[in-house]
Amino acid sequence: MKRRSFFKLVGSGAAAAALFPAISRAAALPLNQAKWRGYQLTYQVTLPAAGKAAKLWLPLPDTTDTTYQFTQGSNWSGNASSAGFSMLPGTRSPVFHAEWQKGGERTVKVSSIVKTCDRSVDLRFYKAPARVVIPQDVKRYLQSTRLIPLDDAVKKTAFSITGQARAGSPLQQARAIYDWVIDNVAYDVNMRGQGNGDLRSLLSKKDKLSGKCADIHTIFVGLARASGIPARIQYGIRINDSALNKNLGKTGDVSTSQHCQAEFYLSGFGWVPVDPSDVARVAAAESLPHNHETISQLREKLFGSWEMNWVAFNDGENVDLGKACAIGKLPSFGYPHAEIDGRPQDSLEPETFSYKIVSAVLVGTGAKL
Repeated sequence: MKRRSFFKLVGSGAAAAALFPAISRAAALPLNQAKWRGYQLTYQVTLPAAGKAAKLWLPLPDTTDTTYQFTQGSNWSGNASSAGFSMLPGTRSPVFHAEWQKGGERTVKVSSIVKTCDRSVDLRFYKAPARVVIPQDVKRYLQSTRLIPLDDAVKKTAFSITGQARAGSPLQQARAIYDWVIDNVAYDVNMRGQGNGDLRSLLSKKDKLSGKCADIHTIFVGLARASGIPARIQYGIRINDSALNKNLGKTGDVSTSQHCQAEFYLSGFGWVPVDPSDVARVAAAESLPHNHETISQLREKLFGSWEMNWVAFNDGENVDLGKACAIGKLPSFGYPHAEIDGRPQDSLEPETFSYKIVSAVLVGTGAKL
């Protein structure tokens, strides 16, 4: 039997303001201060007919609405035995989960409406407060984790970088780490997916540091945390062409356009967006030296901004998909995850999985494909 449901992520009036204050701020921005763009992001999934039972999890646009992204709702249709929208255990990160209790054709389609506007912060007049205060909900982004261990080797590397740059304040230290990552980590265009994001393994390569966005941002985040600066990775997907560089965007079929970005926290200011990976990506794609004008301009642009032709899903590390997941926790959750009789499908091979992710720009009340 074909099933269909709609997941509305926000309420209306006073209830919406109380439950989701950020979207109230976003919606209240004057049109001349925020150039919002609307998108429809759609998963089309057809799982193999083999096996007795199948399960599927899809990451969805972040519902912690901000002044640069907010979500207006999601809906699904398909022939799953059971399906629905929820949050990852212990988080506010949205997920779609479906199950099929028998073999045969297994299909589902999930669409989300999301709006974004470019994110940029002005750090020119920032001065660190005399007393650094880190909010309780931010302190966890200082912690050591399985893939980002803050051991002596990481701390030694971080101290060496900030020491050589004579970086005294957290902002100066973050900038020194950002520049070091760009200058020392090569973007590996041949690597599958987003990379492994294993900090200890990455730093063990010493003079041959390389990887994709998850690797490059893991190094930035790990070195920042080791310097006492809260930092995190936001996983998501590119959904439109880039105004900055042709190598930094994608529209239409975005099945392999997953991308993550990074942030660090400044006391008395808040979260600061950075993307050293995209600087390295352009340098690799166009075979440009680090002192080339294009790279120098992009380096400055992406310290303090995100181009929001991208949508954020979650900032999860060691992601728990719940008791129904047979393989336990995932290192991160930016790709669809499926299991047939407890055996995971290869999420990095959408054609054999099989899934397709499509992004369409919303124009008026319709979509421009």
